[in-house]
Amino acid sequence: MSEQALIATSEGEMVLEFWPEVAPGHVENFKKLAKQGFYDGTCFHRVIKGFMIQGGDPLTKDEANQSRWGTGGPGYQIKAEFNDKAHERGVLSMARSQDPNSAGSQFFICHGDPRFLDKQYTAFGKLIQGDDVLEKIATTPTKPGDRPVKRINVESIKIVTAGSIQ
Repeated sequence: MSEQALIATSEGEMVLEFWPEVAPGHVENFKKLAKQGFYDGTCFHRVIKGFMIQGGDPLTKDEANQSRWGTGGPGYQIKAEFNDKAHERGVLSMARSQDPNSAGSQFFICHGDPRFLDKQYTAFGKLIQGDDVLEKIATTPTKPGDRPVKRINVESIKIVTAGSIQ
């Protein structure tokens, strides 16, 4: 039975399907972290309208760490799994540093169609419910550093059986 991610945010819920056939390691890593509660209490720390919303940094659980937001991870890195899936609106992909094999926990959901990321970042799923929530988050006012003015919480990410969400 396939699984999906239910992301509960301060702006509403989003449901994402996974693409294990093209990025099995990324799907497993994301599901493992979600099941551990790793993402609960984090926030979307980088929001660029027409591009993407980024979250998954454990340092965002603490406002005192704001200067370091965007640098946190799970303490390990996973190998890139570049594939033929296009980076288009709603696609779930892994953030990384300059090193292609540096993804850990930070992820982003495309708001626009940033096709220049194709085959350079690992796309591993897609939004199937909650496009209105993506729109609300992606168009929220931001301040320098692409930080939302108002904190956008990731209350939880739950891994659920596909089709179990109404």
